[in-house]
Amino acid sequence: MIQVGCYIMFSFCHVVPRISNLRRDWDLSPRYSTTVAKSSTQSFNYVIVGAGSAGCVLANRLTEDPQESVLLLEAGPKDRTLGNVRLSWKIHMPAALTYNLCDDKVNWFYHTLPQEHVNNRVMYWPRGRVWGGSSSLNAMVYIRGHGEDYNRWQREGAEGWDYDHCLPYFRKAQCHELGGDRYRGGSGPLHVSRGKTNHPLHRAFIEAGQQAGYPFTNDMNGFQQEGLGWMDMTIYEGKRWSTASAYLRPVLTRANLRTEVQCLTTRILFDGRRAVGVEYTQNGEKKQVFAEKEVILSGGAINSPQLLMLSGVGNADDLKQLDIPVVQHLPGVGSNLQDHLELYVQQQCSQPITLYKAQKPFHMVKIGLEWLLQYTGYGATAHLESGGFIRSRGGVAHPDIQFHFLPSQVIDHGRVASKIEAYQVHVGPMRSTSIGWLKLKSASPLDHPIIQPNYLSTDTDVWEFRECVKLSREIFAQKAFDPFRGPEVQPGPECQSDAEIDAFVRDKADSAYHPSCTCKMGSPSDPMAVVDPETRVLGLEGLRVVDASIMPSVVSGNLNAPTIMIAEKAADIIRGRPALSDPGVPVYQPGSLETQR
Repeated sequence: MIQVGCYIMFSFCHVVPRISNLRRDWDLSPRYSTTVAKSSTQSFNYVIVGAGSAGCVLANRLTEDPQESVLLLEAGPKDRTLGNVRLSWKIHMPAALTYNLCDDKVNWFYHTLPQEHVNNRVMYWPRGRVWGGSSSLNAMVYIRGHGEDYNRWQREGAEGWDYDHCLPYFRKAQCHELGGDRYRGGSGPLHVSRGKTNHPLHRAFIEAGQQAGYPFTNDMNGFQQEGLGWMDMTIYEGKRWSTASAYLRPVLTRANLRTEVQCLTTRILFDGRRAVGVEYTQNGEKKQVFAEKEVILSGGAINSPQLLMLSGVGNADDLKQLDIPVVQHLPGVGSNLQDHLELYVQQQCSQPITLYKAQKPFHMVKIGLEWLLQYTGYGATAHLESGGFIRSRGGVAHPDIQFHFLPSQVIDHGRVASKIEAYQVHVGPMRSTSIGWLKLKSASPLDHPIIQPNYLSTDTDVWEFRECVKLSREIFAQKAFDPFRGPEVQPGPECQSDAEIDAFVRDKADSAYHPSCTCKMGSPSDPMAVVDPETRVLGLEGLRVVDASIMPSVVSGNLNAPTIMIAEKAADIIRGRPALSDPGVPVYQPGSLETQR
């Protein structure tokens, strides 16, 4: 659930948008003149916009064919300073990930409109602007979602994206430390591991879940998502294993791959209805580059629809209001915005075993030095090592609530220091019914789009969050937590009635950083679809979108693993390869759907 920015606090800082820094980095302020560079005549078979979770995968797979040339454009910097992991420890040390929330060099710093149903709060949305994208900022939790999520995609018009056709690409991407089986991959580029701390509070959480009547699952990405257990993480040998590490860096020596950083793509170039290249700015110069075959957008659920709209692809009425010439009327661009909302249920710990002391300066230095020298210790994990999935009520076909357990207290995205010895569970619904949108603020690529997720705008979502609080409290009340349980910190013992819980939710719920679905994949007959099941933008030629924005609906879990899968599958589609398939994969079904557990 916590796709970015969680949570042993090695840094606490206030995050604000720094548009002035973006203007400085790209020299796009009106006070600077721009010129068309000589390189504007260059061409490649494929131009990929965005070196994030999807873009790095595509760059790797498309250049496996030495006859295909690829240019990979990234708005941010490389993920290593002077090519050194230790010099870029803010990214590569798993426990230091809150620094990324404060580093405007690698973060877009998006914010939503004030949210009417959560006390008019403005929500903070960090997104990666660096090699690896948000896989270089996130909490490294590897969750695929449930098999039924992908079967639902097929029903929603994404033909060929059911679980039988998606699981093989999860396997292809993955190299799990426990080895391969029908569900896990054992030889892919993306290393996945389990936590190593064996912390007593993690063990207590899993045991408490069983005492509350939920099953133990030994692999929530395998046969059985439902239950509590140990979570998978994209950590390898004590370091964050982003898509830049897994896919991009190993192929940088290929002669048919070129990468550019610190370049802001400002528009797609069209010849009639065919995309023929892109325009971008870099070091004060306006440049153009051309694609002989295709332009592929992999900027994510915010940047990809923004670039489409800036280029004249979107709702024609909205574009005309900004004097943007319309290339293709596609009202679905920027629509169907979906995200996961979550909150923290916190309990004071009666024993000094949480991460509270680890956040004191002396211990931070000690932990940091051990990681810098050996890539081991408390710095080598993000500490979200246990979690699980349950159903909110009877009649729900597969889990719709997710837990991430943390033996620490988080305040304001980790930007405020922990106050006490405490533990918490991050909890939220997985398939909320509130749907939002994003639109251009102006015709300038420097202006962040207007983001309206419409959080908690339906009665169903309010009820589900109320159940999230009640069910979390029930787990924390089990015998396994007796040796550790202190007073409840949040919501607090005074919060008991439904009205009081609802008020707490409105005050404390926040984004889990999983924006998706803004360039929906679907049937060409769907008026809100943006791309077809081949990832091609409808009504245009030579243009695809491959990232989390093309999800027809949000999956039941974190989004990094599904985004990588999407890119793996799309690479085969682009290369004209037969789709991988594994028919009839068994998926756990509870003994009865009549009861909640």
